Amino acid sequence: MLNLMKWLRKPINLVLIGVATALFVISQMTVSQAFTPNENHYEIWGSDQSNSVSGVEGFGVKGGLIWIWDSDDLEQQIESGVAAQPLSCDGQNRPGDGPCDLNVVFPRNLAEYDQNRPTGKTLGDLPGFGRLHGMLTDPQNKYLNVNLFAPGGGYVGIIDGETKEAIALFRATATNGSGPERSVHMSFWNSDGSALLLANLNGKLLERIDIVRNGEGKIIDAIYDKTASLGVGKGMEVLDSAKVYLGKNAHNHDLVGKVVGNYNPTALADLTPSGQCKENGCTAETNASQGGRPNNLIICPIISRLDHAYITVAAGGLLVANTKTTPMSIIGEYSSELINGAGCGGVEVDGKIWLNAGVSASDAGATQSTFSLYTIDDRAFSNRPNPPNSPAPVVVYKDSSNTATNGNTSGEATNTTGQFPGMTTRHDSHGMAATVSGTYIHTTDRIQNQIQVFNSQTLEQTDYDLTSADGKGNGVGACATASIPDDSDLPTNDPAPDLMEASPDGKYLFVAFRGPLPVSVGHSSQGSCPGVGVVELTENGASGRLVSVLRSSNVIDSAIAPIAGSHEYQGSEHSDMHGVTIRRK
Repeated sequence: MLNLMKWLRKPINLVLIGVATALFVISQMTVSQAFTPNENHYEIWGSDQSNSVSGVEGFGVKGGLIWIWDSDDLEQQIESGVAAQPLSCDGQNRPGDGPCDLNVVFPRNLAEYDQNRPTGKTLGDLPGFGRLHGMLTDPQNKYLNVNLFAPGGGYVGIIDGETKEAIALFRATATNGSGPERSVHMSFWNSDGSALLLANLNGKLLERIDIVRNGEGKIIDAIYDKTASLGVGKGMEVLDSAKVYLGKNAHNHDLVGKVVGNYNPTALADLTPSGQCKENGCTAETNASQGGRPNNLIICPIISRLDHAYITVAAGGLLVANTKTTPMSIIGEYSSELINGAGCGGVEVDGKIWLNAGVSASDAGATQSTFSLYTIDDRAFSNRPNPPNSPAPVVVYKDSSNTATNGNTSGEATNTTGQFPGMTTRHDSHGMAATVSGTYIHTTDRIQNQIQVFNSQTLEQTDYDLTSADGKGNGVGACATASIPDDSDLPTNDPAPDLMEASPDGKYLFVAFRGPLPVSVGHSSQGSCPGVGVVELTENGASGRLVSVLRSSNVIDSAIAPIAGSHEYQGSEHSDMHGVTIRRK
């Protein structure tokens, strides 16, 4: 761990000189307490997908880095220009001793259990513990989920936000759904923090971990209920049960967790309640082509306040599930022509769910261009299934240059302009956040380095860029100052914005910026200033400008691979920030 800190500290100091940032403050709540505003103290958590060990050939397959910065250090950076240093996860919270290595936070000697039976394996015996794809803070503002997306891995953990220690760790179910059999793309807390909903992408399962808390909101158990699992593929079979990992964490405290129940064959069956295929090609009836969902790799289950999960899928289409039933149950279904594929951004405003659609993460995405937005009235669903494609989604926006991919039926078949800034004409919608008032929806374009803004009431669309000083094309933006200097042919001032989160005071958006060797969706995500971008909102939230970049760095990772449609980077920087979230202190 100390060696990791030494090499990380040196490049950060070199790169961050003169980089200023501004962050936001929000309040803290427990189960039994109302919000108490705290406008001075918070932490920002970044998810770095790069390997935290050297000598690994593949991108994002071993470990990962958690970047945490304290608001007091950030305020000092703003005032003096001295770069804020990342905190440790050893209980001391010392600035400069971070980032935190996942291989330390979750010790490799944790023992694997199948329900209450040890398998004889440890975490260190198993593959795919890597690719930190994202973290989200729970509604009680006490814990964060940890989603590891390495192919075939399928791990999801829980971390105590205050102590920075591991609380629980699980491995998702393996099925015959697709390829690597299981992978956790992301997980999402439900409305009150009583459950964690898992997007088992390759397993084509929506899975649930029930969270048990005491009266102060402390997690005292986490129960992976196999009976709750909902399959969305065809001809589904379970190949390996979900697992839990127990033992001492890095703070010498015991992890909690158990796996219970049995998979319900009805929930894994081929048909939706309307009798259509969940996924095209099922053989349960004679309607194998009906349903209109070609490939149901689960991308993101966006959770509403009513605890409905909007399950976006890779090749287009949408399933809506009631997450409170056991097993979870389908209450809505949409074809790929109505809701195009590969969307992950989602927010709720005034009872309406906003969803986007982007390009495929597979190699096919390299010649796709997609930026689309939809809204669906969440209040139109009840415990009884709706008819297919009901209520009808509202198409808020479809870019005129969208390719005929992922369910979109108009446009050119391909777009081969790559992703070089200033040359490409491709688009890729991904991260999404609403302003505090709910008046504006901001959505990232990973390729064009833009934020598209939509008025949630009038649906009017505007935009601003992340490359200029004012967001309107005037002056040089903050990413240029923070760009990687060790490859002169790498395009600079290229933020490659991804997932983001808004500040509740209405001042800022915090955006994950990708690196020169993106671990996932490389054909849309190469960037020059990996870290967290700070966007100051202007015009009452209708626009914004990038005011700073909080840079991350990883030069211990040595994996190299070509990046489709862009520059084959020759330098040493491997940091790849994919997600960002805020923990209020």
